[in-house]
Amino acid sequence: MLPGLTTLLSPLVSRWRQGLAWACLSLLALGLSACTGLGQPSQKVLLSALALQIDLTQRSIADALSLAAAGPPQVSRVRVESQQGLQIGGNRGLHLTGRFDWRLADDPIRVDSAFDLYLQRGERGQSWRLARPTGSADGATQDWIIDPLPLKGETA
Repeated sequence: MLPGLTTLLSPLVSRWRQGLAWACLSLLALGLSACTGLGQPSQKVLLSALALQIDLTQRSIADALSLAAAGPPQVSRVRVESQQGLQIGGNRGLHLTGRFDWRLADDPIRVDSAFDLYLQRGERGQSWRLARPTGSADGATQDWIIDPLPLKGETA
């Protein structure tokens, strides 16, 4: 190769290598950030599932006592402390524990409570459902009550 051509191409090769390195790092960072949230419910899903779980429990108690159920609860500030994957009714699911803030409708007092939540992954992996274990598990089988999460704007 000609000595003048090497001098001319050296900065171009250096920039090309630098650009290639940045492109590889960008793709790696994008891939890693996409994997960390893969298969995890969003904050919105957790808020909706917790509100539904409280509402269903509240309705069950009200029915048992022949009382009128209050309006839907307001749930906020979810803090997940642990999560574990498991099978729920033949589909993928998660068992999550943690703490959250909530209050009943028309009640000014906000309560910080622990939660134990089971979510079942939708068949296509695009949605979540609230799963509630029924009774006690005998061996490897567990029965579940599966409730769809309300769509935006709906109440449970």
